[in-house]
Amino acid sequence: MPGQRYPAEADPVIRERGNVEFDLLVVAEGVIVEFFLLAHETHGTHENRCGEEKDFVFYPISVCSVCSVGAPEKISSLQNPRVKQLVKLRDRRPRDEAGVFLVEGYREIRRALEKRIALRELYFSPGWFLGENEPALLAGAAAAGAQLFELTKDAFAKVAYRERPDGLLAVAPQWKRALADLALPAAPFLLVVEAIEKPGNLGTILRSADAAGCDAVIVCDPVTDIFNPNVVRASTGVLFSVPLVVEESARVLAWLREKQVRIVATTPAAATLYTTADLRGPLAVVMGSEQYGLSEFWLKNAYLPVRIPMAGQADSLNVAMAAIITLFEAVRQRNV
Repeated sequence: MPGQRYPAEADPVIRERGNVEFDLLVVAEGVIVEFFLLAHETHGTHENRCGEEKDFVFYPISVCSVCSVGAPEKISSLQNPRVKQLVKLRDRRPRDEAGVFLVEGYREIRRALEKRIALRELYFSPGWFLGENEPALLAGAAAAGAQLFELTKDAFAKVAYRERPDGLLAVAPQWKRALADLALPAAPFLLVVEAIEKPGNLGTILRSADAAGCDAVIVCDPVTDIFNPNVVRASTGVLFSVPLVVEESARVLAWLREKQVRIVATTPAAATLYTTADLRGPLAVVMGSEQYGLSEFWLKNAYLPVRIPMAGQADSLNVAMAAIITLFEAVRQRNV
């Protein structure tokens, strides 16, 4: 297709940075090379053999990075062991046993690379690409140490979990962050969620917390795995940027008390409206599960229960929507 580049085509791209700074990216026959030249201009004069004084410009050139990888292995068989393993990684037990999880999609993989997540493998299928930025993403992943594999359209359709994939699927390492690892400001703004059941809701909650500027999200007594592919997808990759901790409720409560963080619990039975509660200062907004709401443990230990007014027949909101409403009321108050 005119204007579209694939990793198997020799197609150097030269981008100019200012007058003297160049970036050369070559994707040729599966070999990816990224080459940067930086030039810092220095002026002076010199005398030539005829006694004439000439101006000169000296450009000290430095190579900032050079990365080269071999041609990616091409996979077409649906029975290939790697294809089978990728399909298995949709389930939690194989993910936990291998200590990895799947990241599908251009935006999600780009955000992982931006946060220096060390992708182990990146599978791509040019037939599914949606734009022209994929070769640069592949180069960046290879430069960061990811092993590349090219799949046919059918093979990629087998491993993808999206109805309409975009031809990019990565394998990333799982991580574990403890409460003690969180670096909090003087007045932290936290979101605590208990026993969230649906991966899509958890991913949307992470996305909302990122948009609201939460300092961390703490998942208590989880029912769904934070590395579920649908959590990654619904979060649009902010899973990699929002500090996220998984911990038992009792330990989280003790930690919040130690940090002197006020706990505001959301429940339809509360007398106080969320708009009249003071949501400034050190704060943890606590949300319960979709089906049962918050447990008695959190309700009895909360500094203040609050509710969102309901005018219709419905007696509850989707937990992700309730989180958005409550978090942005806190944002409004904290920015006044």
